Amino acid sequence: MKRFESSGRRTALLSRALVPALALALAACGGTPDQTYVGTSPDLPKPHRGLFPVLKVSPPAAWGDERPQVPEGYTIQAIADNLLIPRQMLILPNGDILVAEGRGGRAPKLTPKDVIAGVIKARGNTQVESGNRLTLLRDADGDGVYEGRSIFADGLDAPYGLAYADGSIYVATQDALLRFPYALGAVTADGAPQEITRLPSAINHHWTKSLAISPDGRYLYVGIGSDSNITERGLPVEENRAQIWQVDAQTGFHRVFATGLRNPTALAMQPGMDQLWTVVNERDEIGGELVPDYLTSVRPGGFYGWPYSYWGKNVDERVRPQDPEKVASAITPDYALGSHVAALGLAFSTPAMGPQFANGVFVGQHGSWNRDPPVGYKVSFVPFVDGRPSGEAIDFATGFLGEDGKARGRPVGVAVDPRGALLVADDLSNTIWRITPPGGAQGGPAAPAQPQPGAAPAQPAVTPANPPGTAGPPPAG
Repeated sequence: MKRFESSGRRTALLSRALVPALALALAACGGTPDQTYVGTSPDLPKPHRGLFPVLKVSPPAAWGDERPQVPEGYTIQAIADNLLIPRQMLILPNGDILVAEGRGGRAPKLTPKDVIAGVIKARGNTQVESGNRLTLLRDADGDGVYEGRSIFADGLDAPYGLAYADGSIYVATQDALLRFPYALGAVTADGAPQEITRLPSAINHHWTKSLAISPDGRYLYVGIGSDSNITERGLPVEENRAQIWQVDAQTGFHRVFATGLRNPTALAMQPGMDQLWTVVNERDEIGGELVPDYLTSVRPGGFYGWPYSYWGKNVDERVRPQDPEKVASAITPDYALGSHVAALGLAFSTPAMGPQFANGVFVGQHGSWNRDPPVGYKVSFVPFVDGRPSGEAIDFATGFLGEDGKARGRPVGVAVDPRGALLVADDLSNTIWRITPPGGAQGGPAAPAQPQPGAAPAQPAVTPANPPGTAGPPPAG
């Protein structure tokens, strides 16, 4: 115990002594051009490694009377606030919204740089405690105001990925894949969840476990991030990491579906097709323009480069030992989203979102912490033609990063209401935003809430929530 306390004291002293000075040095290494390399064929620059990596965190500020900016004719409102770190969302068959709240991770710091980076990054995050729960939101009368709010389940270990099929809600926490039985209209879980399978979690440098389900409900797909930036903890700790698993929803049996994906933070199944897509956060510390985070379809058995290469067959010289055979097999992703944008949300659109945004995907970009000037801090739309990304990405919701350099919000999960609305989870102001197109439906159930055969009666009561607002995060400190 004394040894542990001594180590902790040394870390605290090191942080207090070095953070201010080194932060200035790190910031001084910025000034990279504002080029984001977006699209299907980005012409990437050469890697660049300075003495220190860039650390540039935007300090939080309250929204006040401001709102995110959306396209002309579209309307945005906050339908829930005062949440506890909302991450991903799931729209249930009756139109209720399930929100996963929490923060995970337990990776030890390896170097003084890690300690300092952790302190600086924390200054740009919300200061509320991790919710470790699922919150249910309901708009009972269809007026677009979600007056109903209840805790569906709590005591979870950093829930993140969500999926639904055949009377079951699936939740991927940072260490397990769980199933909750669900009766249509229920506002609380009926007991503890069933564990389907354990998930890799020994270090959890990247703790988020994204989730999607096959159209027939048979298979679950789980995104599992790497345990390092670029194998600095050694290759052995990367076993079962940087992968997508395919899990049998009934038995828990799993197999590796795809590899070489550094951090697949969101998954989505393409409507009308049995095709899985993901957004991936790529590696750091080789320049402000490298490496692009990306959107890609996922091929069964496909290898996407990490750690040996990026954006296809661009070799990362930092990795030892090298593996030319793996590099030769690396698949080039479908669409570059820009370097360090931190894409955390992915949702396919529907025609109800309006003609310009009818065919494509929305991507929630949490925002950079290691680029100057910062990028991300928005929701973008990537148009599709014939089932593939095509054309320039469009900024759909902006203003999360103000002109004063302060962050009012940070988008995470996105979800499309089939009646015509985009939902955005903002884990800095702890808000769920709802964006509707001109003449779009107000809200309410997507279909009448009819009990499923053999299911328990629906539970109509739900605890009223506080009136929706736009409370900003508490001061950082």
